[in-house]
Amino acid sequence: MIPRQLEAKANELLGKYPLLAVTGPRQSGKTTLAQRLRPDYVYINLELEENRNFAENDPHGFLQAYQGGVILDEVQYAPLLFPYLKHYTDQRGKTGEYILAGSQQFLLLEKITQSLAGRVALLQLLPLSLTELQMAGLPPASAEDFILKGGYPRLYDQQIEATDFYPSYVRTYVERDVRQIVNVTDLRLFRQFLTACAGRAGQIVNFQELGNVLGIDSKTVKSWVGILEASFIVFLLPSYHRNFDKRIVKSPKLYFYDTGLVCSLLNIKTVEQLNAHFAKGALFENMVIVELLKQYLHSGGNPAFYFWQDSNMREIDLLIEEGAQLKAVEIKAGKTINTDFTKNLYAFQTLAGAETVQLFLVYGGDMAQPRSNLQVLPWNMAAKIVQEITSRPTHSANPPPGSQN
Repeated sequence: MIPRQLEAKANELLGKYPLLAVTGPRQSGKTTLAQRLRPDYVYINLELEENRNFAENDPHGFLQAYQGGVILDEVQYAPLLFPYLKHYTDQRGKTGEYILAGSQQFLLLEKITQSLAGRVALLQLLPLSLTELQMAGLPPASAEDFILKGGYPRLYDQQIEATDFYPSYVRTYVERDVRQIVNVTDLRLFRQFLTACAGRAGQIVNFQELGNVLGIDSKTVKSWVGILEASFIVFLLPSYHRNFDKRIVKSPKLYFYDTGLVCSLLNIKTVEQLNAHFAKGALFENMVIVELLKQYLHSGGNPAFYFWQDSNMREIDLLIEEGAQLKAVEIKAGKTINTDFTKNLYAFQTLAGAETVQLFLVYGGDMAQPRSNLQVLPWNMAAKIVQEITSRPTHSANPPPGSQN
């Protein structure tokens, strides 16, 4: 197993809360992490009908039979169990008694908020980060290779080819998970919708335009985007709302949690195809933003991520808000730096105030270039932007990132 950054924070919180909940995409490594954290715990998968029936038809008997160290996987499938978990953990007063895992964040978060507030620490586990791969001695050969392959653990643990993994992942997701979240009658159309979203990764969401392309109304598009969010396929990056005397774009941008999935949906199979594709820049940007997101989430943090664009189309790809400070990050796939890469950073710094903004440029090259008022970082060192923040102590019984959206 490739060690996960989240393990240290999860171990800490197991000593403080009666329950630890780990959410994230299917096959991101949640079950493996839980079993690594507590290999002696009893493992129960609530996606299996017999376990689910026992939990929901006789919750008292279930929690009396399974106590004192239990991993409850895909726990969102037994929503009636949550009030009883509250009752028994309050009664027993033990820390770290249950580890809950689930891959449908809104369904799970709703039940936690209703029944387990204050009793559960909530963490998110995304696919493998670049930092985790580097620490395991498995660094990608290039940014393009990492964009194509993505970070799902089975690609590395089992040496599965991305061209084999992702089509099966998509088919399983669409045919099983989507139907469990909401009643989508036309799965073929939903697959087209998913591919259309892949082609718009890194772009401002236009629900009406997307609906027009697919022949569905914008209300359905919003509902289906919600499905993709709930199952950790996509996330929406909100715009930074502070108005610097300029009209700003307020619609969010759409990003995927894994670029390997996007490449599969767009039928991009080789580095040559990626380099020639219209989405290359957006995929590079998506990769960097997700890598920074992983640094926060895998240290138990709750990031405040935004983008900014004004009426003159000046744009900052990523703003990270940390108290009164802002980190402005421009992301460019090009391997050679030119002055156009930094002009929007300096314009934003002037508007916001130089004393409150740190400037960063992440590019597709391989050399760091520290400058007096700007840090230039290659793609494989982007984590340095947030390492100081993510190494601080955090309080992690909070809603997951995205709740600020």
